[in-house]
Order: sequence, then structure tokens, then C-alpha cells
Amino acid sequence: MNTRNRIGITFLLLGLGLVSCKNETSKDQATNQSTEVQQEKVVGLVQEVLTKEEQEALTPNMVIQSLKEGNERFMRNDLTARDHSEQVRKSTNAQFPKAIVLSCVDSRIPVEDVFDRGIGDIFVARVAGNFVNEDILGSMEFACKVSGSKLVLVMGHEHCGAVKAAVDDVKLGNITPMLSKIRPAVDTIEYDGDRTSKNQEFVHMACESNVKNTIEQIRKNSPILKEMEDNGEIKIIGVVYDMDDGSVDFLK
Repeated sequence: MNTRNRIGITFLLLGLGLVSCKNETSKDQATNQSTEVQQEKVVGLVQEVLTKEEQEALTPNMVIQSLKEGNERFMRNDLTARDHSEQVRKSTNAQFPKAIVLSCVDSRIPVEDVFDRGIGDIFVARVAGNFVNEDILGSMEFACKVSGSKLVLVMGHEHCGAVKAAVDDVKLGNITPMLSKIRPAVDTIEYDGDRTSKNQEFVHMACESNVKNTIEQIRKNSPILKEMEDNGEIKIIGVVYDMDDGSVDFLK
């Protein structure tokens, strides 16, 4: 091989080496940038979960106030940023939620988001029409008597399909006995106007009446929760979620 060829090969190898170095540098820079972005995402996120000591220090009124403030953040689209992966890991072995919320199954009501709550903050029970039965009452007793929750919150909502079906006395499969749990709240309303689901005023009245009836059933059929409420350990309250703006109306 002559001198000219050797020189040419040498420059070629050097060129390839430089290209390789540039590629490796670009990869390293991309990796570093990705890591920095991930770190920036984690900064400022809520990573902790409620502890037993923090739960014990709460009063029912404090929990109600925190839910009201959370709903205000929800309405402003200002939900708390949370590191859910870290919260999952930290809540693996225990949970100390503030409250249990009974909601309808309606997909338009993301309960945790509505109150700006994270993992480990609240129990959520759901059934069409937010009524109670033996299973849900047992779940509420577990939440409060066993796990220390301070609040039972029954949440109805506007434009509830189950309430409308109960108003119209719909008959269909297993829906029929389900609606029988809601129907008493409809029958007790004193109203002289149109008592069908076409009348939004009456549907709203039925929605509120159903929430109040559910609260009455909780107190009537759960001596455990009734006693805890009488002793001031918990409160049992009702709210109605407004589908139009995301606000929650706390009923008196």
C-alpha cells in the first residue's frame, strides 16, 4: 500500500470516529435532557399520603372544609399535582382516608377530582342513584369505625338517570328492584305540577329528596354510624353535584 492510500484510510477512520463520537454525544445529551425533564416533572408534586396521626387530628368539620376547598380548585381547573406512583408505593400497607363518599355510578362525576383528592384520601362507594343497602352500609361502617374516617358524604347529582327512571317508575329487569330503593324519595315529595322526568324542577326536587332519604336510611339502619354521629366522631351529610359547572352544593 502506497503512502497516499495509507493517508486516505487514516483520514477516513478519523472521520468515522468523529461521527461516532458526535452520535454518542447526541445520545448522551438526549438522555440527560430526558432525565432533566423527568426531574422537573417530579419537583413540586405531592408525594405523601395521609398518615394515621394526621387522620386522628382531623375533625369532621375540618374534612368538610377541605372538600369544599378541593371543589373550588376543581372548578378553577387548578387540581393539585400529585406523584401517583410514589403515593401508590407509600400507601401499599395501610390507608387512613378522611371520608367515605357515596356517589352515583355516572361516568361524568370523577369523585376524587371533584374534591381534588389523591390516593389514600377518601373511600368511594358507587351505585346508580346513590342509595344504601346492606353492603354499602357495611362499607361505610368499615370506613368510619374500623379505618377512622371522619365523614360520610352522600352525593347526588343533577340530570341523574336513575332518579329520572325512578320518577317515571321504569320497569326493566334488575333495574326495577334497584329503583324501588329510590322511589320512596319520589313519593314523599309534595308537588302539584308535572311529576315526570320531563319536568327538570321536579327531577331536581327528587334528587335532593333522594340524598336526604339516603341519609335517613344510614342513620336508621346503621346503629354504629348513628352512635358515632351522636358522639361527634363523624358527620353524615349530603351534597348535590351540578353537572353544568362542576360545583357541589352542600345541603343543610
